[in-house]
Amino acid sequence: MISIPDSGFAKKTMAKVGLFYGSTTGKTADAAEQVQAALGGDSVVDLQDIADAEASSLAEYDYLIIACPTWNIGDLQDDWEAVFEDLDDVDFSGKTVAYFGTGDQVGYADNFMDAMGQLEEKISGLGGKTVGYWSADGYDHSESLAIRDGNKFCGLALDDDNESDKSAARIEAWTTQIKQAMSL
Repeated sequence: MISIPDSGFAKKTMAKVGLFYGSTTGKTADAAEQVQAALGGDSVVDLQDIADAEASSLAEYDYLIIACPTWNIGDLQDDWEAVFEDLDDVDFSGKTVAYFGTGDQVGYADNFMDAMGQLEEKISGLGGKTVGYWSADGYDHSESLAIRDGNKFCGLALDDDNESDKSAARIEAWTTQIKQAMSL
């Protein structure tokens, strides 16, 4: 038997994260790029525009980030709407999933971040483990399908329409949580 000495330079495998986003105006796509950079770049996070992906692609990752703007009056963005029912065919058990959304808490105070809440409810109902809850303190909205446990969003809430000056700091703080939750 040949013995190969341990060089002490064992290669560490980085966790791969699939960040799937839908974006109509470009705000969610921009935020997705910022999240990717904050988590370590493309060697750690694969950006996937859901418009160009199949729902089954989500099954390829153990760690997922789902990004969706709330559109119209509490609706999913069109590209997420197109794959929403197909999510039922994806096995999310054992997957760790974080969410972020973009929206307008002033103009749409009655359904701020509803799309994020709809996706989280669907995916957690299919076995996904939600991480990255975010406090609703400091936001000015009246209703949201994304609120969990009284006063937390089920993910990061970004409002570049009214609070673009807070987005970078929010992304930085939230991705610190995500790094820990996904062992990045």
